[in-house]
Amino acid sequence: MLDIGLLVRVHVDALIVAQNHMGVCDAIRRITPVGKLAAMSAPHLPKVAGIDPEVPVSTHTPAPLTEVPGPPGPFIQDRLAGWVSDLTTLHELTERLAGTNTLDGALNELLQAGAALVGARRGLLVLEPASGEGPSATLGLGLSHAELGHIATVPRAATALGRVLDGLPDTADGVTSPDLLGKKDLDPRHREVAVRLGYAASYALPLASEAAGRLGAAVWLYDEPAEPAQKQRHLAGLYARYATEHLARLIELERARADVAAVAEELLPSRLPRIPGVQLAARHRTGPRGGGDWYDALPLPDRTLGLAVGSVGGSGPSAMAAMGRLRASLRAYAVMEGEDPVAVLSDLELLLRLTEPARTATALFAYCEPAARKVVLAGAGHTPPLVLGERRCEFVETTLSAPLGMLACWEAPSVEFSPAPGETVLLYTDGLLRRTGDAMDRAFARLHSAAASVPKPDRHDPAAVADHVLRTMLPDGLDRSDSAEDVVILAAHFD
Repeated sequence: MLDIGLLVRVHVDALIVAQNHMGVCDAIRRITPVGKLAAMSAPHLPKVAGIDPEVPVSTHTPAPLTEVPGPPGPFIQDRLAGWVSDLTTLHELTERLAGTNTLDGALNELLQAGAALVGARRGLLVLEPASGEGPSATLGLGLSHAELGHIATVPRAATALGRVLDGLPDTADGVTSPDLLGKKDLDPRHREVAVRLGYAASYALPLASEAAGRLGAAVWLYDEPAEPAQKQRHLAGLYARYATEHLARLIELERARADVAAVAEELLPSRLPRIPGVQLAARHRTGPRGGGDWYDALPLPDRTLGLAVGSVGGSGPSAMAAMGRLRASLRAYAVMEGEDPVAVLSDLELLLRLTEPARTATALFAYCEPAARKVVLAGAGHTPPLVLGERRCEFVETTLSAPLGMLACWEAPSVEFSPAPGETVLLYTDGLLRRTGDAMDRAFARLHSAAASVPKPDRHDPAAVADHVLRTMLPDGLDRSDSAEDVVILAAHFD
């Protein structure tokens, strides 16, 4: 991050020295022609943060240290105020960009900040890593989806943005097109789109750095013939280089999250079974680090069905691996003795205690006979199912039991109930409750209210029920937030 205080102190010291010798500089200017003065090889102040103060420094021996310099003149004060203003602007913009923790947020912030720096009203950004490894994105500032579509019809090589994205050698410092419509060799389609959208000039800048490579490009559009001043281009270039490094970090994070989500999905059922008399739907949301929440639905002999949900303590690759082992073990026990949910969970608890003594988990297993509309279930420290129908919306009363791995010998009585025709049994993990941020009693009340508010036409569709509950419990994108909690919903609708 830019250290404004340090840069200001450096400039102040340099300006005071220049002030002390202003008389000598003026004398040199009076007796030396302009061209010769420009060619002189007198030393100059070093560039600070990429900004060249362009203040000549005399080779005259500096005044003794005991001499107290006078106050800076108006010229020095104006230049100092300008430098401080520029550095402060960069500092504020980079601080705002650093505060973004999502790729979409950073891209939008970059577009808006760049527009402010170069004095444009509209812009377009394309994220297209040169490595070919995603993610990729296209977004606009002050441009509708239809207008972005029009711009996309222009041949790529005919636009400054396309030249920058293709990494042509002369685009490293940006491409300025101060009068697009005045160019005789402008591509006809580009001219047509520019007239239709009402822009007459553009400034394109690459999003690239030596460490990150080329990540994409941005272009800002002017309503009239114009171009950013040299200082504006310089500040925009500094900002873009910092933004590129920030985007590179977010892209790596996005890739890691995508990999975690892919692994988590592979550990869960690729499809749900089709059993006469029951319809199934599932929803799963994985946290950014990956968690241990899981679900399963497996056909059993005599057209019966086993339903399971569970949660392994912790997060990250270790929890995901433990979740995969636990789910595979439960499937084996369910095939052997699925009609007795207590036996299934008892075997699972014994396996967990012997193989992973430091691990705890919750689980619920239900043995269903759809033809008879009979459900027998047992839970180990897990949240109770909820039954939703035309005449009721209530939680199934299960016995209080400890999670797996907490007791020397786990066992709890099973519970049997009969869903009526048209009712839906909702199994879920506690991540659905915890992501709300409410206390548990309030979260349970919210879940009950969300299920009760499912529109009647949607109550016969388990997917619609699951979506409504998820959307109501976790509005405004909370179902896809950065929460460490996984979410699982498994809905079974009985005909």
